[in-house]
Amino acid sequence: MQVVYRLIYNLIIPVVYLLFNLAALFNAKIRKGLTGRKRLFEELLLNAARLDKTKPLLWFHSASLGEFEQAKPIIEELKKQNIYNILVTFFSPSGYDNSRKYKFADLISYIPFDTSSAAERFIAVTRPALAVIMRYDFWPNHIWELSRRNIPILIADATMKDGSKRALPGLRWFHASLFKTFTKILTVSQRDLENFRKFGCTAEQLSPGGDTRFDRVYKRSLGAKEQNILRPEITAGKKVIVLGSSWEEDEEVMIPALLKLLKYHPDVFIIIAPHEPTVEHLEKLESDFSGSASTIRFSRQNSYAGERVLLIDGIGLLLTLYSYADITFVGGSFKSNVHNVLEAAVYSVPVLYGPRIYNSQEAGRLAETGGGIIIRNKREAYIQISRLLNNEQERKEKGRIAGEFVQTNLGATEKIISVIGNILNKE
Repeated sequence: MQVVYRLIYNLIIPVVYLLFNLAALFNAKIRKGLTGRKRLFEELLLNAARLDKTKPLLWFHSASLGEFEQAKPIIEELKKQNIYNILVTFFSPSGYDNSRKYKFADLISYIPFDTSSAAERFIAVTRPALAVIMRYDFWPNHIWELSRRNIPILIADATMKDGSKRALPGLRWFHASLFKTFTKILTVSQRDLENFRKFGCTAEQLSPGGDTRFDRVYKRSLGAKEQNILRPEITAGKKVIVLGSSWEEDEEVMIPALLKLLKYHPDVFIIIAPHEPTVEHLEKLESDFSGSASTIRFSRQNSYAGERVLLIDGIGLLLTLYSYADITFVGGSFKSNVHNVLEAAVYSVPVLYGPRIYNSQEAGRLAETGGGIIIRNKREAYIQISRLLNNEQERKEKGRIAGEFVQTNLGATEKIISVIGNILNKE
């Protein structure tokens, strides 16, 4: 049946490519991705010529930046062994652009558009000893070409949601056929493993590997704690509430609650790190608090004069900001998808978020343990935070549970590296 699926897929893919080119006329991100691929093979050949040919090449593919964050712990541990060349590829421009200077990779590239000829050429040039796909971004022609050349294929941090569209009629058998080519599928959870099993994946292929995001966040938090990015007097003696990566939809719920908290809790200090700290967004936040609480921007903290709200007007600071928190709220959860709850939980503080957590297994699991709190409206936000401020024992207990949730889920990187070693040693 795989021959039939390949025939159908390769009849469809030129149409998809045409649609991408048409969409590029109206979408800058798609246009950037197509432009970036124009000299893909020229640059790949040039850079590959500089590699140490005595070392096997391991290929890590990520859809975008978020998935690449999950690959980094694996790559960085492998590079310590100094016996591999590392190739990393991306589908999206954001992943590629933000990772071009990643020092632990020997080659960095877009993945070519998934035609059979491009896939064949790409793998002929790179000649990987093993391919590692992060989470879910597998491209059939590249998979089939790897399989044709007997190159092992591993999925790390693999997820398969309940009710996945991959299981719809017509798509189920296509994906079942594709999954048969994978050497190993290391799932985030036992539930994901069971969902892969429904596609006919074998016990030999499947194994729970855990989630490297826990390892990545924990490692990054160790350095973040030492950065001291805030003047000591700003947070000294205060109960600090950090809103991280918030959108306007989150702030519409949280700010009324925060204004009330500021009124009844004189020791409360609030830090808001918007997901997009544009001038317009920051000015709106300043307006929201005007008349009730004074605000100051992060870039002007040297002029701090007792303001009770700090607005973050930079990026890349959130993980460190969470280290100052007594209570945290993670944004995205009233807009579409919650952002990374682990970045807050790693500091052993209670983590609040809204109801939209379908994209995040860890948010659901954190709430089940008691370290996370799901809020649905302004009233619940005020009640939950006020209770935590008034009850230090409960606040510390929920924080302890959140921290333990991260600690008990460490170790995925070590498991995945062990599997990679076993696969390569069999070759």
